[in-house]
Amino acid sequence: MGKISGPNLLTAAEGSPATTAKERLTQFLKDGKDWETKASNIPGIFLFKLPGLRGRGSPLVAIEINPVDSSGSPTKKRGIVIRSGSELEEISRLLTNPKIVQLAKSIDEVNPDVKISSAKGGSSEIFEI
Repeated sequence: MGKISGPNLLTAAEGSPATTAKERLTQFLKDGKDWETKASNIPGIFLFKLPGLRGRGSPLVAIEINPVDSSGSPTKKRGIVIRSGSELEEISRLLTNPKIVQLAKSIDEVNPDVKISSAKGGSSEIFEI
């Protein structure tokens, strides 16, 4: 995961009162470094900048869903990456399927207990959603 950092344009309070989330996202897309990650005001929700690739020339801003520990640090190296509203809808549909809930419970029963540790990184900067 990229380092959690960036310029101080993350919350409406930090910018001008009229600064919208769309404007701040556009600024992050323009000025952010490739793979740069920003925490949001929702615990476990991060934004990061994906670099442009051969098949997709333009860089993108994506959402990463990654559980956090008690200090607010991500617990996994990489969480669930969402690149669009339609992708979010499909993932939401999948996660609310009762069969996947039962599957997760069955996995909990057969897997040994695992201690969750924090991924590297950390920042006090928050992207207000």
